[in-house]
Amino acid sequence: MRRRQQPPLPKRFGLDPARLRLPEDGTWATIREHLVERLPRVDPARIDELLRAGAIVDMDGPIAPDAPYAPGGAVWFHRDLPLETDVPFDIGIVHRDDTLLVIDKPHFLATIPRGQHIRQTALVRLRHELDLPDLIPAHRLDRVTAGLVLFIIDPARRGAYQTMFHRRTVRKEYEAIAPYDPTLTLPRTVRSRIVKEKQVLAAQEVEGEPNAETVVELVEVRGGLARYRLRPHTGRTHQLRLHMNSLGVPILGDDFYPRVTDKPVDDFTRPLQLLAAALEFTDPISGELRRFRTRRSLQAWTDPEGWAGPGASGPHHR
Repeated sequence: MRRRQQPPLPKRFGLDPARLRLPEDGTWATIREHLVERLPRVDPARIDELLRAGAIVDMDGPIAPDAPYAPGGAVWFHRDLPLETDVPFDIGIVHRDDTLLVIDKPHFLATIPRGQHIRQTALVRLRHELDLPDLIPAHRLDRVTAGLVLFIIDPARRGAYQTMFHRRTVRKEYEAIAPYDPTLTLPRTVRSRIVKEKQVLAAQEVEGEPNAETVVELVEVRGGLARYRLRPHTGRTHQLRLHMNSLGVPILGDDFYPRVTDKPVDDFTRPLQLLAAALEFTDPISGELRRFRTRRSLQAWTDPEGWAGPGASGPHHR
């Protein structure tokens, strides 16, 4: 197995520098000329600025603004990060040892960098705050879903734990708050075929062989609301939200189902009332049974007026 080349620049905000390989058949006179063509979304003046600052490097150090093109070489630099609104909620630590970190992710915080969410993600914040530069998630939670996420601290153990999730040997349990329908017979197993197209925000249930399965149970009822336990046997995009919506009881705070609403990314009110409540698995290294449970609760259940009001914010801790 080919060993990954270590970048000559350190991480910044917990992120590795970008690496660009220079094509063997390149005809550019200088590296700068290639970068201008290769990075059309970056202003050439910004590339010049980075070169003058010594912020674009190869394995021998900073590249001069007039450095000749080097076929087959590689350069590294840190991309400019987008402006982000701080997510004003803390990440809870449920468990930490030399190998694993289990967190209680708040609503509105993405698990990993993607699109306009870079620094304000669980991975980047944890790498920086806990000084764990090699931290990697074993799985992901949607940005708007709160609850448990398992991270791997020891790089040598990544494969073993990530494989558990790929093979679906991890038992997951979620809680959701949604309307109560006395005519709905529960518990029941919901099966459907879910597809998610690129560049389309919402997933869809379509005709065909089911590829998604969720067990839905009623836990308790309070007025017109109910607390549900959801146990997914598969992990399709937005599976739990789609299945609850298909039962006629969409999860409170869902901005995608039954219809997509245009909620600004800096609006932290009325969070989706979905919580990754429990993770259970047989440890692939030690063989012991591990079970973790969230310390969070869903605000629409514990404080419905606060959740529905104009000043509502993230989830409460128990």
